[in-house]
Amino acid sequence: MMFDGDCGFCRFWITRWQEITGDAVDYEPFQKVASHYPDIPHEAFENAVQLIETDGRVSSGADAVFRVLEYSRKAGWVPGLLMAIPGLSGMARIAYRFVADHRTAFSFLTRALWGRVASRPTYLVARWIFLRLLGLVYFVAFLSLLMQIRGLAGKRGILPAGEYLDAVKGQLGTASYWRLPTLCWFGSSDQFLVILCCAGIAISCALMCGFFPAVCLFLLWALYLSLFAACNIFMGFQWDVLLLQAGFLSIFLAPPNFRPGWKIESGGSRLSRWLLLWLLFCLMLESGVVKLAWGDKSWQDLTALTYHYQTQPLPLRTSWYLNQTPLWFETFSVLFMFAVELAAPFSVFGPRNVRRVGCAAMILLQLLIAATGNYCFFNLITIALCLLLLDDDAWPAWCRDRLLNNSRGRGLQWPAWLVAPVAGIDLLMSAPQLADAFQVNVPWPVSMIKVCGFVSPFCTFNGYGLFRTMTKSRPEIIVEGSNDGETWLPYEFKWKPGDMDRAPKLVAPFQPRLDWQMWFAALGSYQENRWFILFMKRLLEGSPDVLDLLASDPFPATPPRYIRASLYDYKFTRSGDNVRSWWKRKYLGPYCPVLSLSSFQVGKPTP
Repeated sequence: MMFDGDCGFCRFWITRWQEITGDAVDYEPFQKVASHYPDIPHEAFENAVQLIETDGRVSSGADAVFRVLEYSRKAGWVPGLLMAIPGLSGMARIAYRFVADHRTAFSFLTRALWGRVASRPTYLVARWIFLRLLGLVYFVAFLSLLMQIRGLAGKRGILPAGEYLDAVKGQLGTASYWRLPTLCWFGSSDQFLVILCCAGIAISCALMCGFFPAVCLFLLWALYLSLFAACNIFMGFQWDVLLLQAGFLSIFLAPPNFRPGWKIESGGSRLSRWLLLWLLFCLMLESGVVKLAWGDKSWQDLTALTYHYQTQPLPLRTSWYLNQTPLWFETFSVLFMFAVELAAPFSVFGPRNVRRVGCAAMILLQLLIAATGNYCFFNLITIALCLLLLDDDAWPAWCRDRLLNNSRGRGLQWPAWLVAPVAGIDLLMSAPQLADAFQVNVPWPVSMIKVCGFVSPFCTFNGYGLFRTMTKSRPEIIVEGSNDGETWLPYEFKWKPGDMDRAPKLVAPFQPRLDWQMWFAALGSYQENRWFILFMKRLLEGSPDVLDLLASDPFPATPPRYIRASLYDYKFTRSGDNVRSWWKRKYLGPYCPVLSLSSFQVGKPTP
């Protein structure tokens, strides 16, 4: 292949082609070797690249480009397939001629989009950092759950895992083992649940240290899936399924040996990286699309943030201050959010510099979200996914040297043929989820629906879309106990609003799952939230595991005889209200009837 050695655009792409074709093609500037081929006019060298093959065949321009790419060691069949498309070869020649006539402009465009480094990017540093960040997310998730597991799913918890599994098995029989894939079928005692959490903490530490990364990732996925299935509604949040999906796909990103060789990228690891980027694309795009496609007027008229800061599940102090900002600022913030969620995801498919800009925009959005609300480890895991967009050249030299020069270059690698079936299922499952986000009804084949239903219990290929409808008000449940039915004392929760003088607090990346579930319960009725009545029963019984989930127990000596729940409408105070409280509230009415332990006696209808 002979090219114009004085053309920066040519030199850039010749370098890229050399990596694709390897030793199969030699590349030389025509200024150096044109004299060896007197049969080719000098003007031909100046106007287009020339390819001379060993059999004497000469190709020029677009034809030469396609012929060169056929010498690719991995995808040489693709150019031939493309050229077989009617009309494509003619379009390719026209496009090549246009680019050749405007090489100066395209050289500038190439530098702007791809940068000055012509070699194909590698992502070894990003892989190293991502897997350790994922280990940190698992560590936070298991540690947070360990501190709550007895009160949520223990024997004296709100929804005991053992009772839940027995009920499922009674209805589904042996099919329950597939519908609820969990190690808790072997045991659901408090001790076993604690062991699962402790094992997750220990294994996540091993992952962060780089020991057996692929094995650790598989075990962490299996442990978290087990707790996810056994803990019922307390594990049904989008960051839980996001962690399960990212954790499963990351198994194939990590080399499957003891101390992996981080300097190698195999076909399997590259494909797995693309699956994780596809997850990032779907997560961000679906989150933006549902806000517009599901018909919420506050998103469509850009007023959603006039409600969001005070109605989100667990606000921060910063939420109060941002709630005071003028409408134009809130409108601008919504526009910025839509720009990031609807446009930045497409940077996944762009060249090097486009990926970097998209990465920066999405990370900035996640930092802003984390600074204005408690969203557990959602922001951390999303940022970790964004970092996979950064090639090694994007990181500081000291970072590359420290992470890669101290890494070994050998190790087992996942073959692409093993990861390909996972990729096929992932893309298959993504289609109906994207259609649902866009509110498009598609008559999917029955076989496809069966495949989706078959793998859905593992929560490994999921749909996303946070805040598809904006909550316009903040109903808040206040739980109170009494011994005489006259004097009522409130139970204060650790994180959710209650005491109007208490400032909102930071708890992320940990998740207080009961506090979060109370937000959802307040948006419905107690009949729609059966767990809430069981929670009230545990308070009447004085369950120490459940009481540990609360900030205080107003009845430390003995449980109350009666308990009730009232509904209030909470709003942030305004800076001009001349009050020191963070909240103001208005009584809306009872949330559920007054209860006592006799309400739960056998033979009596439970409210």
